[in-house]
Amino acid sequence: MTTAVWIYIFYTLISISMTIWVARTLYKNGRIFLLEAFNDNEEMADSVNHLLVVGFYLINLGFILIFLHLGTKPATLVEGIEYIATKIGIVLLALGGMHFFNMFNFDRMRKKGNRHMGLKGAAGTPVS
Repeated sequence: MTTAVWIYIFYTLISISMTIWVARTLYKNGRIFLLEAFNDNEEMADSVNHLLVVGFYLINLGFILIFLHLGTKPATLVEGIEYIATKIGIVLLALGGMHFFNMFNFDRMRKKGNRHMGLKGAAGTPVS
């Protein structure tokens, strides 16, 4: 195999590993926000959490694989290191952006759930 092929394999493995790690972290820690947003309805929170993670995987893995093709093919080891550093740096920025996008949406769901519960309580309906 050529140097470029090894570099592509290395880039793909690192990028996918980071995506899996971030997705698992979001899934595990996002559940708390979703439970609050859905008033402790575990089934709904877990379902939405799972759907968010699936979407996260699809977007990020698609980006990683499409991004593999873009740019100049590395011919030397130095070019390969620069290629991997640049590509992984951009993948990390994309993962960070997706993380903050998810956090923003979790917060919106939580606030919407709290407003909904506040309205029920204000109208005299028992809050569960």
